[in-house]
Amino acid sequence: MAADGGERAGLGTDEAVRAMLLHMPRVIGRLKRTPLPERLRSARLAPRHLSLLAYLLFDGPMGVGELAERLEVAPTTVSLMVSDLSRQGVLDRRADPADRRRAIVALTEEPATREAIERWLANGSAAWRKAFEPLTPAERALFVRTMQTYEDEAARGDLPGA
Repeated sequence: MAADGGERAGLGTDEAVRAMLLHMPRVIGRLKRTPLPERLRSARLAPRHLSLLAYLLFDGPMGVGELAERLEVAPTTVSLMVSDLSRQGVLDRRADPADRRRAIVALTEEPATREAIERWLANGSAAWRKAFEPLTPAERALFVRTMQTYEDEAARGDLPGA
């Protein structure tokens, strides 16, 4: 595994790039093949819904604007996703009692649907927990920052050779 997994004491930049370029397609493929629980199959959920549902599961109900900010998409995009998932019984959308113009989005209270959402997210959560457990808090933070930087740079699309 040292040749592509990097289990040696350290990796040079080129070795690390090679390891990640070989590893990431397998990770992405596995994510795409993660089956939806039966209860959610009719909802036509896609990987983009995973982050939205994870925010609501981990952080609780929030406004459309806050979700858009966290997901780094336009509020209209979130609003369309929320409307679609609300019609399908996956999310609840209600007016904020403090400001009736503001919509608050939450996971449905329906137990079978909520349990299905938790099951869909559980495998990824358990895998990350196992990966992060042996790391120090500083190492975890470094990994998260590294992934954020990779995403930002890959999204730019103006890198050499792109």
